[in-house]
Amino acid sequence: MSQGLEDILAERLAVIFCGINPGLLAAAQGHHFAGRSNRFWRTLHLAGFTPHQVQPENDRTILQYHCGLTTVVERPTARADQLSQDEFKAAAEGFENKIRQYAPRYVAFLGKAGYCALSGQREIAWGLQPRTLGDAAVWVLPNPSGRNLAFTLEQLVAAYGRLCLAAFPETGK
Repeated sequence: MSQGLEDILAERLAVIFCGINPGLLAAAQGHHFAGRSNRFWRTLHLAGFTPHQVQPENDRTILQYHCGLTTVVERPTARADQLSQDEFKAAAEGFENKIRQYAPRYVAFLGKAGYCALSGQREIAWGLQPRTLGDAAVWVLPNPSGRNLAFTLEQLVAAYGRLCLAAFPETGK
């Protein structure tokens, strides 16, 4: 499959999680974060976004939890570092228009690379960013890829949990 993954979006979600681009396995299977080593679904559950761990083949159920999924760049690759700066630049306007159209409260970038490329900033901190995208607050989270060994599962859960508290303050998660 040479095309990317279909977005899983609805208007006015609490959070749209934004991957850098689809992995080859996810694109081939047609489901977000399908790789066995990817920790996204487990992290999401443990951080309080979902009451149980969603399986990749049920990725569309994320909408039930007021969250959505998209990527900055549509082209699947084995590794995100296989993308060029030109691909990020070419995707920027369409991505920003998508976020404006769907108007989430938060857009959460999974990893710094996508947000750095879109914002033109070289150095960014983890967490809530000073700039917005459309009217959405921007949050940068560690990438849950199994290739990202810089973060343990516990560190991922803590970082995603902070976003969950901000996005769903009424639940006390």
